[in-house]
Amino acid sequence: MTESERVPVERKRRRPTSTGVVLSADLIVDTACQLIDAQGAGAFTVRKLGAALGADPSAVYRYFRNTEDLLLALADRLIGESMAGFAPSGDWGADLRDFGLRAYRSALRHPQIAVFSTVRVTGRPHEQRAVDTGIGLLLQAGFDEAAAVRHYHALVDTVLGHAALDAAFLRLAPAQRAADEEAWQAAYGSLSEEAYPSIHRVRDCLPLMSGTAVEAALDLLIAALRATR
Repeated sequence: MTESERVPVERKRRRPTSTGVVLSADLIVDTACQLIDAQGAGAFTVRKLGAALGADPSAVYRYFRNTEDLLLALADRLIGESMAGFAPSGDWGADLRDFGLRAYRSALRHPQIAVFSTVRVTGRPHEQRAVDTGIGLLLQAGFDEAAAVRHYHALVDTVLGHAALDAAFLRLAPAQRAADEEAWQAAYGSLSEEAYPSIHRVRDCLPLMSGTAVEAALDLLIAALRATR
């Protein structure tokens, strides 16, 4: 069921708004996405959305039953972005890696949305297609039905967990991000060998802690899956 099918047709606006735009579910989602990207999820209101659309805020509810319905549509939009252009190569492990990184990168393009979207189940077409694709890759690899579902769950939670953490980091003020990144060298790099032998041994590698670990996590997970085949 598409978003436009979720609300009775008679409730949808057919006349142009004050800015000459004819509303649609896609236009509302696009505009909401732009607002949240720019101002943050905490500042988002349907009143602001209506103003950006040049329409009375109540017009939004001709396309979405409530704010929750709209936010789930936004979450599903990110999943659709991640799946755009995905073409399996035939190597299930490489395809799962690509699948996971696409989801991660889509979330990080919209960190303000990812903070809430990564913990939701949309139940909508893009998510349904993604779930079918991911589980299909694991079935193709030879896992049985229950194992395919468990491994898909582990893969998605790994990716979205990293996306949520990294999205939250991107929401910090630039000075806060810089301080956290520098701390790995400034606060940890000078620790004594006697008190912290392991940290001292890897002190030159500690700046790696400031980057994302999503690719390393995916590589470990997929290597473990390959080892069971």
